[in-house]
Amino acid sequence: MARSRARCVRPAYEIRLDRELLTAYLDNSRNVEITHVMDQKHAIAALGALAQETRLELFRLLVTCGPEGMPAGRIGERLSVPPSSLSFHLQQLAHAGLITQRRSSRQLIYSAEYGAMNELLAYLTENCCGRGVPWVPACNPADTFTKGESDEAPARARRR
Repeated sequence: MARSRARCVRPAYEIRLDRELLTAYLDNSRNVEITHVMDQKHAIAALGALAQETRLELFRLLVTCGPEGMPAGRIGERLSVPPSSLSFHLQQLAHAGLITQRRSSRQLIYSAEYGAMNELLAYLTENCCGRGVPWVPACNPADTFTKGESDEAPARARRR
């Protein structure tokens, strides 16, 4: 069964989300000092959660969606994962601190936790090449998702 690697494609009405709220969220997340520093115990938990094909694919999908995330139902459809299995995998990633969950009306929306992802990468690359130079996080969702860029893929003609 081939799985899709497509980016999050959202209907136009979802793209018009409250930009002020998103900007405020990202501004606050940039100004908050990191209080949790990745240690060996948390790194093992995060790597263990990602050490499974479905969870790794799920996390990578959520990273492409940005802070607004994606509803659980759509995640299941995109990854072709049954709801009971999806619930288990989402819980494992949330327990490791790699994703967050919020309720929007009747839907559960899941988002990648970029701070935890960057902390894990920093922990893994600490003292890279023996230079003792700290690694600078390469992923800042504020740079991409607040500049008005759409993450929708261009429409293509379907082949039959």
